[in-house]
Amino acid sequence: QVQLVESGGGLVQAGGSLRLSCAASGRTFSSYAMGWFRQVPGKEREFVAAINWSGGITYYADSVKGRFTISTISRDHAKNTVYLQMDSLKPEDTAVYYCAAGSWPSRTPGGYDYWGQGTQVTVSS
Repeated sequence: QVQLVESGGGLVQAGGSLRLSCAASGRTFSSYAMGWFRQVPGKEREFVAAINWSGGITYYADSVKGRFTISTISRDHAKNTVYLQMDSLKPEDTAVYYCAAGSWPSRTPGGYDYWGQGTQVTVSS
């Protein structure tokens, strides 16, 4: 079992930045791929970014490329934490952000076995 807890969400003005954290506990955290998704009411959960277990491969949604930096996700094995750096935020980035753990850095929610409870990100115009 892997337990995931997100933090770092909040209210920010358009153009601002936030860094989300996902703290993991449980078995063999370093062997899992990690993903970030987001969801707004009435819509499906949307892929944001993912990283493989070694940290050498990352994927991003087209909607966040060019705004979220290359180091958007980094993972610190010693801290069992995965980060999502979000820059140049837009109102349309407003959502609940979830981190997830799975076998592969999948772009679909079904590719993940464990989920956090989510953290709210609100971007005001």
